[in-house]
Amino acid sequence: MDREFIAERQKGLQNYLNVITTNHILSNCELVKKFLDPNNYSANYTEIALQQVSMFFRSEPKWEVVEPLKDIGWRIRKKYFLMKIKNQPKERLVLSWADLGPDKYLSDKDFQCLIKLLPSCLHPYIYRVTFATANESSALLIRMFNEKGTLKDLIYKAKPKDPFLKKYCNPKKIQGLELQQIKTYGRQILEVLKFLHDKGFPYGHLHASNVMLDGDTCRLLDLENSLLGLPSFYRPYFTQFRKINTLESVDVHCFGHLLYEMTYGRPPDSVPVHSFPPAPSMAVVAVLESTLSCEACKNGMPTTSRLLQMPLFSDVLLTTSEKPQFKIPTKLKEALRIAKESVEKRLIEEQKQIHQHRRLTRAQSHHGSEEERKKRKILARKKSKRSAIENSEEHSTKYSNSNNSGSGASSPLTPSSPTPPSTAGLSALPPPPPPLPPAAPLPPVGTEASAQLSPQAMNGVSRGALLSSIQNFQKGTLRKAETCDHSAPKIG
Repeated sequence: MDREFIAERQKGLQNYLNVITTNHILSNCELVKKFLDPNNYSANYTEIALQQVSMFFRSEPKWEVVEPLKDIGWRIRKKYFLMKIKNQPKERLVLSWADLGPDKYLSDKDFQCLIKLLPSCLHPYIYRVTFATANESSALLIRMFNEKGTLKDLIYKAKPKDPFLKKYCNPKKIQGLELQQIKTYGRQILEVLKFLHDKGFPYGHLHASNVMLDGDTCRLLDLENSLLGLPSFYRPYFTQFRKINTLESVDVHCFGHLLYEMTYGRPPDSVPVHSFPPAPSMAVVAVLESTLSCEACKNGMPTTSRLLQMPLFSDVLLTTSEKPQFKIPTKLKEALRIAKESVEKRLIEEQKQIHQHRRLTRAQSHHGSEEERKKRKILARKKSKRSAIENSEEHSTKYSNSNNSGSGASSPLTPSSPTPPSTAGLSALPPPPPPLPPAAPLPPVGTEASAQLSPQAMNGVSRGALLSSIQNFQKGTLRKAETCDHSAPKIG
């Protein structure tokens, strides 16, 4: 229980937690969240998912669970199960279940209609949904299981069924893709993003684990995430930049992350990226700079159309004959537009709060720095000295004014003449005697007093001494003056 030992251990634990929480994958881990915030992450989501799936199987008896796919994804509230159809036992499918997120703004009716609409979406670069259903609190979708896995599995040489942390958190070998793969996959992903943007369908969930590989073709996964209102994988990044405030610009920024991972075999250490490592082509760096650089994050993202025109993708030939089909009724399009605006409004508000918090933290850090404390001490000393000088001058001025008023009131040292009484109504009385002659001048009290009355003293050189002399004046020290009064009347 030694205090120094506890303080040292506390500091070490804080550094350990800082490392974990700054790692994007580890910070989203269920164990970390339960440790740091047990009140909000106490529920058993696997059990909740099983209950929902069991209810689903009661109405759809043709499906059967083979095994749960534990932790293959990064989301805490999204669970996966390996499935099969009873009359086709060799085929394997994946069931995904997820509950609602904070950005779910669609009404329950519109939400369920749009979820059930997803199997009708046909596009060469969208992974086909076999079955989809939803209730007021969650959605359940079934897709074909792909043994090759996702684009992230290709980059990290991982097995699709392994847990997310094991697959991607500490790869044995870091190696990017070939230039031609980067160009082809990048072009395909941009094409499907442009298609969704043109349809008015919000996505916002692009990352390497949401891109399924089918031969040499990339197919986008999890279109339902935006309908469920789930947070994006890269949300902690783009909430830092107030110019990335639409779902279209979010998709382009996320594409920058994906392109970086395809190029270098790992995610960027931090965003914005100040300098990019050597790449297979300068055309790759040009696209990365337009999506991840300081200037891009500060000024805003280009459009998908602009990226398609850049040299890295403009010369890629796509060999697909499949015609895209995704019919969204007008009423649902309007509901999607309103929901998209609400999502963007919440994003802008969150970005504003983060910006204000960063300003406050920066100011506190600045004021708390050693250099700033020294500056404040120096300024305080200067201010104290200046204040002392001003107080001294003010005191001197007041003292001078006090002396001036005192000397002016006491300068006539002769006794004043008596005031004649009022004669109103007293005309019968005899006239008053004539006034007394002026008294003789006062003799000097001493050399000090005579010095005080000199012209130099009146100029303020020794006013203090004069005031002291006046205060110490004693009437008894004056000599009596003999006067001959001849004003008395003579009676003959």
